Amino acid sequence: MVFKIYTDGASRGNPGISASGYVVFDGYMKKIGERYFYNGKATNNAAEYKAVIGALEFVLSIPEAEREMELYSDSQIVVRQLKGEYKVRDTGLRELHGKALTLLGSFKSYKLFNVPREDKNISYVDRQLNHLLDGIIAGV
Repeated sequence: MVFKIYTDGASRGNPGISASGYVVFDGYMKKIGERYFYNGKATNNAAEYKAVIGALEFVLSIPEAEREMELYSDSQIVVRQLKGEYKVRDTGLRELHGKALTLLGSFKSYKLFNVPREDKNISYVDRQLNHLLDGIIAGV
């Protein structure tokens, strides 16, 4: 089964209050999971990485004999760093990058895609993150 993962991270200020989230579909595009979580103060890139890590951990927790995955993110830097096309210069991101690579190594196969924010699934995750951050700011 090929899982399709859509991730996003958001930060109000850079660094600032941040949140991460993801939605996961099975091979038939049936939603099988989603999660949105507050990170505290972090950069946008850190929030993007935390979204990827959370999504990968979720998929790896599903009992499946063979794991194949496609990950979609609007973060060009995260996708290119995970593909090895960009170096990870920020010391704060190195640990997150290493953890994401370790998790990716647990998959039989994977593909990473950088997609525009306008992608319907990315924009869905983005809206959920903004609702979460708006609630935190409002003290709800």
